Amino acid sequence: MTATFDSIRDAVLHLPKGDQVRILTLVALDVADAHPGIDFQENVCGGAARVIRTRIPVWLLESLRRGGKTDAELLAAYPSLNAEDLANAWNYARSHREEMDREIAANGDES
Repeated sequence: MTATFDSIRDAVLHLPKGDQVRILTLVALDVADAHPGIDFQENVCGGAARVIRTRIPVWLLESLRRGGKTDAELLAAYPSLNAEDLANAWNYARSHREEMDREIAANGDES
């Protein structure tokens, strides 16, 4: 079943206030972990966090940075990236340190 925004909105607005609060809390917690410019798709990069519109996983960039690569060097090596992409990747990597450590270990240190 595919629902539209309007049908969901109407259904939510007809719920008791307590249920509306529970739904709002659920959505807020999900959105709180959103990272602009970072995407996840199971069939792209194995589902790993990647820079949007690319197939460049965040763990790879983080691994290279840990290995001493500068932002300028990364931008030169990956011309499809821009400074905002790197800022988004660093923000994601900073707030998902354990995930980065696991991904780098699982995929081999690329630095």
